[in-house]
Amino acid sequence: MTRPTRGRTALVTGVAGQDGVYLADLLLRRGYTVIGTVRPGAADPRRAVYLDGVRVVELDQRDREGFARLLEEIRPEEIYNLAGLTSVAASWKQAELVAETNAMAVLRMLESLRDFRERHGSAPRFLQPSSSEMFGVSDQQPQTESTPHHPRSPYAASKSFAHHLTVNYRESYGLFASTATLYNHESPLRSTQFVTRKITRGVAEIALGRSDHLSLGNLDVYRDWGFAGDYVRAMHGMLQLDTPSDFIVATGESRSLHDLLTLAFRAVGIDDVERHVRQDPAFMRPADVSVLYGDVTKAREELGWSPSLEFADVVAHMVRTDIERLRSGVEHSPAYLYPAAEAEVTAHGVGAPA
Repeated sequence: MTRPTRGRTALVTGVAGQDGVYLADLLLRRGYTVIGTVRPGAADPRRAVYLDGVRVVELDQRDREGFARLLEEIRPEEIYNLAGLTSVAASWKQAELVAETNAMAVLRMLESLRDFRERHGSAPRFLQPSSSEMFGVSDQQPQTESTPHHPRSPYAASKSFAHHLTVNYRESYGLFASTATLYNHESPLRSTQFVTRKITRGVAEIALGRSDHLSLGNLDVYRDWGFAGDYVRAMHGMLQLDTPSDFIVATGESRSLHDLLTLAFRAVGIDDVERHVRQDPAFMRPADVSVLYGDVTKAREELGWSPSLEFADVVAHMVRTDIERLRSGVEHSPAYLYPAAEAEVTAHGVGAPA
């Protein structure tokens, strides 16, 4: 944990995504040179405001030769593989693409690292983010690093494959390859295709009088929700250890989607949640996971890591940011990454410093 970071080079795949942005910000502040990849043709110029100081390279996650060439060019000390498809719901319609992007692409990267080490004598440290969705219908609550996987979606199955493969290449070939099993982690950078951001955006619209209801699916889903800015600290810490390992990254608390709804409306002074919510069968999934929450003991003891934001603070930060977006018309700003001074927003959309 005491390795000097200044002057190091890190490769962050999927750097324009939620986790990529937060991790790049952390690495830059710690003195790294950061190279990040985005899918060819997928660069969003509006998101460039988050990546000042990052060298952005277009690279298809599935392109083994392109990845190998990039390794040879930049010779990074650390690789954080944050690229991939992350929507559980969308994975049912794109199962083959999810398997290629989230699973087979990781196999190709690990093979490239093995080849790189054979040529140069050492290879970069590698971090593979896994997902709590891998546990699926689990008999063990909370889950630990040794809890068996029972994936309930194409997304979860692809992440389970990549997780076990990373462990296998570490144990078989001695690569410094770690996995971070990340429970749900949110921020204002979440896409509105995710239910958490759909809720905070919808609540902001209701608070400003631009809408009168939200349409949602199953509200009896329980998850372990944290803040993305906290979770990238854990990922970085894992690659600073003397030996690679596997970690659960979570808060250790299970909350329902209805809890999240209640907190989002409370942030704008609305108590009558049911009046503004309609349940729509169209948003129900073919198979869903009812309860997940993680045992964070290992990360706390070996990384010295703990979350900095409470669940309610994360939700309130997202709602306030969405209100600011709707008022200003500015969708992306570095000011949105972290909570500013506490503010109170009423149902009439009036915000002021507390």
